[in-house]
Amino acid sequence: MPILLTDPATEERMIAERESTDAHKWDEVWDGVLVMPTQPNTEHQIIQARFLVAFASVFPTEDDGVICAGVNVSDRHPDWQENFRCPDVVVYLPDTPAINHDSHWMGGPDFLVEIISPGDLAWDKLEFYAKVNTREVLFVDRVPWCLELYRLKDGVLKLAGESNLANPAVLTSEVIPFTFQLTPGSKRPLIQLTHTTTGQIWAA
Repeated sequence: MPILLTDPATEERMIAERESTDAHKWDEVWDGVLVMPTQPNTEHQIIQARFLVAFASVFPTEDDGVICAGVNVSDRHPDWQENFRCPDVVVYLPDTPAINHDSHWMGGPDFLVEIISPGDLAWDKLEFYAKVNTREVLFVDRVPWCLELYRLKDGVLKLAGESNLANPAVLTSEVIPFTFQLTPGSKRPLIQLTHTTTGQIWAA
């Protein structure tokens, strides 16, 4: 359950403990409020890594696009640490209006992936992602397994399609040359990523 801390001493001690164990690298700040999400488990990290491999194959250099994991996305500079989110995977295309400030990006990516963990507040990030002009968001929900693709329209990220085992629809990005589909696997469902031009397939 969420916890609201109002004791400064407890807050300082908790932050210090997280920084000492490197757990804070997944923390976010939402309009001045520190948000400490569930740390990614092994499955989460495997899915993240395989998305990165697929995207990096299509965007091999920074001239093609910037592919990152865990980048800080903010709506401001300076004082970006007062309001930022950390998507699992981002794609910034060469013509992005967002600005890379090294420590963070001011402005949303063209495409991002959020891999959902228990207790995740990822859906609550949609308003922020729309505000910073993120063009598409792919949610990978694992309880139950489902892919959701959101697309920016009239300043709002709206659901463009879902793919689950009962209805394994193919979700086509309008931003990057990929489709996404949830398919059965031997141990868990798999996410099939297909390059729309070459037909090359990756599994995450």
